[in-house]
Amino acid sequence: MQIRVQEAAFDYGAECARFADGCDGAGAVVTFCGIVRNDGGQMQAMEIEHYPGMTERALRQIAEEAARRWTLTDALILHRFGRMVPGEKIMMVATASAHRADAFAAADFLMDYLKSRAPFWKKEFSGAGAAWVAAKDDDEVALERWG
Repeated sequence: MQIRVQEAAFDYGAECARFADGCDGAGAVVTFCGIVRNDGGQMQAMEIEHYPGMTERALRQIAEEAARRWTLTDALILHRFGRMVPGEKIMMVATASAHRADAFAAADFLMDYLKSRAPFWKKEFSGAGAAWVAAKDDDEVALERWG
């Protein structure tokens, strides 16, 4: 399991290729990339904060939980922190398995966790000022399906 929390931007294509190249024995690789969106064209930037050490431990625990639930060859969670503008990549998840169903399910599970439980705090900046991003009911509902 690979866990990376970093401030620097990343090359999604290169990360996907590197992950897939290292997955000997896998028959499927699933990836997802989250991008800073600009809902309504008002957001100027987003800042993401975290507590080093605590964040990595929490992400490793959820990756290990995914590996217990599904047969995975490997998994990657890469998440950025710091200031980002619309269009920048925030994070990515990659899962590898012998079969696609496990790779898709594990990636979906990891994304639901990252949206609702991962210890990151997001603040959005717009012309109207700054505001912390609140948890969304839809994200909580999505997480409930995993029991």
